[in-house]
Amino acid sequence: MAKTQWMIAVLAAALTLGCNKDNGGTQASDANGKTAGKNFEIAVIPKGSTHDFWKHVHQGANEAAEELKKDGINVTINFQGPQVESDKNSQINMVDTMLSKNVAGIVLAPLDEKALAPSVEKAVAQEIPVVIIDSDVATSKYVSFVATDNEKGGHMAGAEMIKRLGGKGRVVVMRYQAGSASTDKREKGFIDEIQANGKGIQIVSMDQYAGATRESAQKTAENILAAQAKPDGSPNVDGIYCPNESSTAGMLNVLEGKDWAGKVHFLGFDASQDLIDGLNKGEIDGLIVQNPAKMGHDGVITLVQYLTGKNKSPEKRIDTGCYLITKDNISQPDMAKLLQPAKV
Repeated sequence: MAKTQWMIAVLAAALTLGCNKDNGGTQASDANGKTAGKNFEIAVIPKGSTHDFWKHVHQGANEAAEELKKDGINVTINFQGPQVESDKNSQINMVDTMLSKNVAGIVLAPLDEKALAPSVEKAVAQEIPVVIIDSDVATSKYVSFVATDNEKGGHMAGAEMIKRLGGKGRVVVMRYQAGSASTDKREKGFIDEIQANGKGIQIVSMDQYAGATRESAQKTAENILAAQAKPDGSPNVDGIYCPNESSTAGMLNVLEGKDWAGKVHFLGFDASQDLIDGLNKGEIDGLIVQNPAKMGHDGVITLVQYLTGKNKSPEKRIDTGCYLITKDNISQPDMAKLLQPAKV
């Protein structure tokens, strides 16, 4: 009888341990059955790993992990992204790798809204929840979408361009990459604003794509601007808009090379040190900047709160904000903070 009771106790203990294990995470209980500590491995998969924007996302994710330690929750951030922001297959493979590791959850910035939708649905089918950041995905099977209101950011840029041009002139839009939901919306917002409120402004080019790198962006910019030069080599365009960091940087390089920098009104999206320098020198009129650190932070916090049951019904859409930075407000503390180098 004693042996039978001992075996029952062992089986009960094993079942208890099994119930306290989450996907990719473990949960310990104290003598009263309350949670004493939790451990989670969270995969954070950005669109890329080289641009400053993603370094800020990484920083925010790490800050969230430090913050959660105060609540007795130990989070390991597994941050991996493609080298090039056009490598959809690489990102899909990274998601598959994290699923095979049975991580607790995934924070994902989809490179392509359609191509990554099956990956999200696959994760959810394995009971691994996903929070989407930065750019939308063509499925609703995620916990929350934590991102900038990208279309609003485009409208902000369009309104600033109308102001700078006095409501008339010739404008170029260099798009980023087909299938990138975030930049598609930034482009749409800008174009809609110009067409609605800048009746005297003509968009003379809006069908060419920069591609995923600064180098490809520079080549596209060279082709666009070659068609917008007067016979004497001076610009026959009054304003230029680019929807992300790499496209803005590629265009700036070409403007500097042609000695057009500062002679054409130029608005970009996101920031890096060379873009900040361009702003300070008057070569860029304004940058629409996001809060990527907040994006990484809130993405991780939202996911962990869902995993722990603290918030099983977060808002489906969490706006992390966007801001127009110009030479006039760049030194303001709130704006300067958005431009600080990432610490990862």
